[in-house]
Amino acid sequence: MRSHRRPRLLAPFLLVPLMAGCFASGGGDDSASGDGGDGDGARLRVALAFPPAENLSPYGADATLLSRLGVTEGLTSLDANGSAAPALAESWRRDGDRTWEFSLRDATFQDGGEVTPAAVAASLTHATDAEPAPAALAGVTLSAEAGGDRIVRITTAEPDPVLPLRLSSPSLAILSKGAYGKSDRVDPVGHATGPFELTEVNGATSAALDRFDDYWGGRAQASGIDARFIADGTARANALRTGELDIAEAVPVAQAASLDEKTRRDTATTRTTSLLLNASSGPFKDAGLRAAARGALDTSVFAKDVYEGYGDPGAGVYGPAVTWAEGKRTPPVGRAAAKKPGGDTIDLATYDNRPELPEVAQVVKQQLEKAGFTVKLTVREYSRLEADALDGKFDAFVLARNTLLDTGDPVAVLAGDYTCDGGFNIAQLCDKGVDRAVADAEQIADTAKRQDAAMAAEARIIGSDAVVPLVHQRIITGVADSVQGVVLDPYERALVGTGTRR
Repeated sequence: MRSHRRPRLLAPFLLVPLMAGCFASGGGDDSASGDGGDGDGARLRVALAFPPAENLSPYGADATLLSRLGVTEGLTSLDANGSAAPALAESWRRDGDRTWEFSLRDATFQDGGEVTPAAVAASLTHATDAEPAPAALAGVTLSAEAGGDRIVRITTAEPDPVLPLRLSSPSLAILSKGAYGKSDRVDPVGHATGPFELTEVNGATSAALDRFDDYWGGRAQASGIDARFIADGTARANALRTGELDIAEAVPVAQAASLDEKTRRDTATTRTTSLLLNASSGPFKDAGLRAAARGALDTSVFAKDVYEGYGDPGAGVYGPAVTWAEGKRTPPVGRAAAKKPGGDTIDLATYDNRPELPEVAQVVKQQLEKAGFTVKLTVREYSRLEADALDGKFDAFVLARNTLLDTGDPVAVLAGDYTCDGGFNIAQLCDKGVDRAVADAEQIADTAKRQDAAMAAEARIIGSDAVVPLVHQRIITGVADSVQGVVLDPYERALVGTGTRR
């Protein structure tokens, strides 16, 4: 059995403070209150779609809960173009093939300690020792050490041309010494560096945060956040509509029309919903049957009907929010000829945390059955499906995957999801041509050439028919009329920033 790391994709999504200036906001000035805003601004009432699943560990899916609430940040962030931008590191330079030096800005941990090179190196060392390893470190071995006044030196076992991008991952947030106790549990409460500090966590129900007044980027305009974890999308929309919430993330498309137009914000994201076909066992081990399944799907209906226009037709692994991809996309390579289904029964699965996915799966089921397959559909909450999906127990899986969430590097998602040793290879794809193309792309430092190589690898992956892109998702955020400065982030890492206020 292939070993797997746990995924980090489904949490809706680091590095909020700097992103506040990079992406579209819900309106108004995003400057911090120290620049003339209301220093005692009202608390924000925010609903998130995914409750904590791992005690707010920064190494798993909960990492993006912390980043979206403005609790954590790393050495770098992602800008609107998908490039590495400064965060706790003001600048960086490469020193040889395997070592990078990061110059730290003056910053303070929420427990009062200084963000020093030693503290940063220790935090990154804890991340490298974590089990399972953070997704951003899949296939990467690194060591970090203090390199002098304000300098952190990070050395990788093999050359890593995208290390600054990798360090933007929510799962590589920098925490103080106090976060790491004697147990394996990492406690971010009061030990992070962002503009908001966790003060209370009520299991999977709610959390309270206060403004961190010593934040290096200036005081946040809101005095705090009262966060609720509401898995039911209809309940989130209703709470916004009745004035119980200021911000509701991931409003279901079915509820969008129930909200006033002024309270809806839709954003193209780097999230693609795809049908993954098990290429290692069951009926879809046969490439000809995978080709038949792909040919049976009319993908045009998903954006138009299921997502009611809040999506774009599936074109590849990367969607329109990855702005460079369309101009570099090449035709699929190596597709097999389709075979006629022989009454094979397909175990198809998806999860209901994202309310559109069961409907997507129902349409997929109908289209496959029309082509001659017999389909059994399983729908559960994601945490109850994850282990089975990673172990290849389903023949087909409908997945919404944020392709740039983990690292911002377009090659990383290909390595993690579609190579023989990939840590999130639900498709169970193991193809020498794909592995070779991804490995070639991983060695390229030049941005444009790396993108070209990523698209060449994508062509082989799509050609395997182990993945059929269905729709590129637009996310709907509900924002009350009184709220300004919400961060509408295509990477889904950010939501609340220093300029978010009501």
